[in-house]
Amino acid sequence: MDPIKCLKKNLETSIQAKQQLLADTECLSLFAKAVETVVDRYKRGGRLYIAGNGGSAADAQHLAAEFVSKLARDRAPLPAEALTVDSSTLTAIANDYGYDQVFSRQITGKATDKDVFLGITTSGKSPNILKALEQCRAMGVPSIVFCGRDGGAARLMADHCIVVPGAATSTIQELHIVLAHTLCECVESTIFGQ
Repeated sequence: MDPIKCLKKNLETSIQAKQQLLADTECLSLFAKAVETVVDRYKRGGRLYIAGNGGSAADAQHLAAEFVSKLARDRAPLPAEALTVDSSTLTAIANDYGYDQVFSRQITGKATDKDVFLGITTSGKSPNILKALEQCRAMGVPSIVFCGRDGGAARLMADHCIVVPGAATSTIQELHIVLAHTLCECVESTIFGQ
């Protein structure tokens, strides 16, 4: 495959998906509500827990770093944790209870009703994200999901489900990063001012 043609095709696909998202007023409104939820939880003294699998696990870690360190300005740290980074905890839970429990069991042990959970799943069908959403509902922890395609079961289980356009996983993940950076930017701005 010609590298230039491939890059142009991928750029065009990404731009089209972003334009679709830009025109989706319902999705934009859901995103605004998700931002309000995260701000509210931080004002209550809570923290943000984030989880995903594969590339979405890396995105969870990336976003946690933006909240704890900073996105674009000096400010106090905001407590956030990717539930994907502790290999001992992940492997113990997976070994003892099954991989579908790796996030829900951490939520049970760590989260309170002051906190908020963000799941990232391109399909909306990741069993461990769905179990985490079930646990959030049982504990009264608000939940947000970034997903793609038709939203899968996560669409019905999350308090705020933002479904982005895109046929390819890579396109969906690109939009998830835009959502993640925008979430952090909006929270920073609201809590710390312009």
